[in-house]
Amino acid sequence: MSNIKGKYAWTATVGEKGQIVIPKQAREIFNIKPGDTLLILGDEARGIAIPPKNAFTELFGVAFSENEEDDK
Repeated sequence: MSNIKGKYAWTATVGEKGQIVIPKQAREIFNIKPGDTLLILGDEARGIAIPPKNAFTELFGVAFSENEEDDK
């Protein structure tokens, strides 16, 4: 784990079915509960990222906004 405040690093082992277990401390810090849906982002050059849960809601809010600017 990192010594920089607010920055963390964990390891996880990938199982035979491609599943990983999110470490308990990470689940507690990021309030991840059973049944939660997580957004997984991937970039072949930069790797995989799992943004905070609210990023999923924000992303769809922006993508499907009914802002008049978007209709022009």
